[in-house]
Amino acid sequence: MNILITGSGGREHALGWKIKQSALTDRLFFAPGNAGTAAIGVNIKINPVDFEAVKQAVLANKIDMVVVGPEEPLVMGIVDFFENDAQLQNVRIVGCTKAGARLEGSKEFAKQFMLRHNIPTARYLAVSAQNSSEGKQFMKTLESPYVLKADGLAAGKGVLIPADYNEACAELDSMLGGKFGKAGNTVVIEEFLSGIELSVFVLTDGKNYLILPEAKDYKRIGVNDTGLNTGGMGAVSPVPFADAIFMKKIEERIVKPTIEGLKKENIAYKGFLFLGLIKVAGEPFVIEYNVRMGDPETEVVMPRLKNDLVELLAAVCDGNLSAHTTATDSRTAVTVMLVSGGYPGSYAKGVAITGLDNMENSMLFHAGTDVSDNKTVTAGGRVLAITSYGDTIETARRQSLSNAEKIIFDGRYFRGDIGFDLLG
Repeated sequence: MNILITGSGGREHALGWKIKQSALTDRLFFAPGNAGTAAIGVNIKINPVDFEAVKQAVLANKIDMVVVGPEEPLVMGIVDFFENDAQLQNVRIVGCTKAGARLEGSKEFAKQFMLRHNIPTARYLAVSAQNSSEGKQFMKTLESPYVLKADGLAAGKGVLIPADYNEACAELDSMLGGKFGKAGNTVVIEEFLSGIELSVFVLTDGKNYLILPEAKDYKRIGVNDTGLNTGGMGAVSPVPFADAIFMKKIEERIVKPTIEGLKKENIAYKGFLFLGLIKVAGEPFVIEYNVRMGDPETEVVMPRLKNDLVELLAAVCDGNLSAHTTATDSRTAVTVMLVSGGYPGSYAKGVAITGLDNMENSMLFHAGTDVSDNKTVTAGGRVLAITSYGDTIETARRQSLSNAEKIIFDGRYFRGDIGFDLLG
């Protein structure tokens, strides 16, 4: 079948890399894609939130399946658009409806959903400019630091964790005053949970589900998890502390109640569900839901998934996922992300990249790249993801770092300590 993946990052390249391996795949397209996806498929330079342009691309290229990569098209209702268009109703689309996407599109909705279905999460209060004083009083009942989340999508930047009460109050006023635009019209104030985080990925047809390989990503720009938050500087899978007992707790207390909750609320959900979790004193709590695969976690999850991904995605669309089970590579996968100088602040674009052909025993996924004058250049803050297998985290990490050294572009930076907290 002809398959279109919407998006332009490392997640989409990794999904395409996996989909390309399927005997069910005829032609592969990306909208808009990047320099890496152009090597395995056809890039269509359209914006994935321009639904009419996506429709025309689907019809022109006889697309049989659309895999929605990023969250924004889902939150804006691309699945509903397909379902309500007579010309697109026979096209399979992997993704949740606009109602389901509220799990990521509204932090307040997600917290309310968890409370309704007894899913463990941190205490919270949602406030607007009209009742910000209540929020400040609520923070007095919490121990520092304080977690402030913009309710809507804020390009991964809408979470602040100030340590000081007065600073938290000032940041709350700033967020409600427009710091993150409309996304911050409502702010969710949360109790800070102290523990170790991991990401668990679920594929569901709305009734049945499969749990994919788990991963741990590293958000901070600096070594030893210091500095500003980024979109992710690397990832590891499997996660050593997520043993069978802990994963069973996650399934029974979080995965099952979430899928059952969606069914009870008549929310159609066919696609990926990302559980951002934290382990606190041996127990799992939900930090957040995302309604798509994570990035850079996809770059370690897809290499460890042994199934034919297209078979699974077709089963999701057709509602017969119960006929399938997952098969997982026992090896460890470690991803190291190469980023532009200055990221996550301001950074240059269009910087020439060399050494891309020097990879040995690693997979290279493009995140923020483009082609200019027949040369691969930077086009984003996170530029390239290098993933390697190993029998241990250390061997996989060393392989990825060895290849990271071979890729050169002005200002290039990567963390050399991905997986540091899981060693030993």
